[in-house]
Amino acid sequence: MTSSSTADAQLHWDARLWGALVVLCGVLFLDGLDVSMVGVALPSIGSDLNLSTSDLQWVVSGYVLGYGGLLLLGGRFADLLGRRRVLLSALAVFTLASILGGLVNDGTLLIGTRFLKGAAAAFTAPASLSIITTTFAEGPARNRALSIYTAVGASGFSLGLVFGGLMTELGWRWTFLLPVPVAVALLIAAPRVLAKDGPIAPGVRRSFDFAGAVTLTAGMLLLVRSIVEAPSHGWGSVETLAGVAIAVALLATFVAIELRSATPLVRLGILRSAPLVRANVGMMTMFGAYIGFQFVGTLYLQSVLGWSPLEMALAFLPGGLIVAFGSPRLGPIVDRFGTPKVIVAGSTAFLVGYALFLRIGDSFTYAGIFLPTMLLIGIGFGLSFPAFNMQATAGIANEEQGLASGLVNTSLQVGGAIGLAVASAVISANSGGATEGAALLDGFKPAIEVVTAISALGLVTALAGVRLLRGREPELVTEAD
Repeated sequence: MTSSSTADAQLHWDARLWGALVVLCGVLFLDGLDVSMVGVALPSIGSDLNLSTSDLQWVVSGYVLGYGGLLLLGGRFADLLGRRRVLLSALAVFTLASILGGLVNDGTLLIGTRFLKGAAAAFTAPASLSIITTTFAEGPARNRALSIYTAVGASGFSLGLVFGGLMTELGWRWTFLLPVPVAVALLIAAPRVLAKDGPIAPGVRRSFDFAGAVTLTAGMLLLVRSIVEAPSHGWGSVETLAGVAIAVALLATFVAIELRSATPLVRLGILRSAPLVRANVGMMTMFGAYIGFQFVGTLYLQSVLGWSPLEMALAFLPGGLIVAFGSPRLGPIVDRFGTPKVIVAGSTAFLVGYALFLRIGDSFTYAGIFLPTMLLIGIGFGLSFPAFNMQATAGIANEEQGLASGLVNTSLQVGGAIGLAVASAVISANSGGATEGAALLDGFKPAIEVVTAISALGLVTALAGVRLLRGREPELVTEAD
């Protein structure tokens, strides 16, 4: 019997286990659905609520920063209070925030609901991922489960593009309301298939590092705000330099708190795992580059070329379809070649795809310019995203799977926030504050140059992992370290 079939037999992939995996995949599906639908609706939201380009990016950044800033706290909650409990509670908040987002009429309130929704996702994501990594044994079985998990998330993103286009044609508010019935269905199904959490063991401390969560979130919010506002104040202005300095001080305070806290959000010893660190850096560069590209691509197709939301959504769709169909087949590839080599291949696809998009201009052909980039991005995500998750959680003790999952997802969202902030700032600085038309083009090419540079950094990190395969890296990191 092969190792893969042995692992599957030991795990008893019966109907209940498959049901649990379906629900957990549904949570990621919901996240992908929500993010892509709102991305399609951005130009319509900006037009209806009279938001500038820099204001509009906060509709995305509000979600991303709520998500990234509280993910570590979410992972800690899941590890100590029970993954099922945390998942159900946060999913209920996510549902409520979705309803509120579809009802508000003010840009600031809308951004507030996006932050709340991101904060809720910060608790559902590490809880669901750590349930998978503690249920499926490390190796082929876990790789198979994570491949399916990633594929469903990509399917949510792909379908979200189509649904986002259709809903935006009816009104952008429907992009906020459509996830509600999906979330309600998951809330009904989850208690029936997810195993109940055991009682919290006696002696387990129930204190949480709220000071660390506050300083991390505040530091990231201020850093992103300083970058976004830099074009209007000036990169060397007192406002920009002071904002960046305070943000750095807050993030340094976060590190100091973690070193002294009895129950830190991040046990810094876990960062002795070189594969974990590379996975986090890789996630950061991967999503930072992509969110910046998506922001540019959305504005380019709708605000410059005049495409409808549905046409724009269909333009992005091929990349998502590649991930949806390819990710379930990634497990055997990783088993054969290992995550470092797979990540290098994915990172290369990203870099070439973004470099090709540098050709955008007044003349445009979908097949010649946009489609090749989307196909390569799809290949990049299909290879890299599940491989990063596998690499980040491999060799980590079960009691810290929530922390490892939270770290890698935090890096994903932090990278997205910074990448989007930089892209938005570059567009604003080079387009004279234009919100539509050909004037935006002056800001798009330098923004894509930044995206390409971020992707190049990701490839360099991935290549370092392949080179280090010849050495010996510590793979298992426990609390005793």
